[in-house]
Amino acid sequence: MQTNMIISDPTIMMGKPVIAGSRVTVELILEKLAAGESIEQILEAHPRLTREGIQAALTFTTGVLRGDVVYPAEAAA
Repeated sequence: MQTNMIISDPTIMMGKPVIAGSRVTVELILEKLAAGESIEQILEAHPRLTREGIQAALTFTTGVLRGDVVYPAEAAA
């Protein structure tokens, strides 16, 4: 998968990782998927976005989470 589709530029969306050629952040894609939106719904809402861009966002996120960093998570109540 092409992770070079994900860029981070301080002049675009405050440096958050975005899909190249857009202002759609990886964070937004993940939030929409977590909220239950389908890939088709996301693509409809963001016409410049592609299925490959969404897949690149997921691949990028997987790579980031594989890093040797501890992410605190709140315990379920």
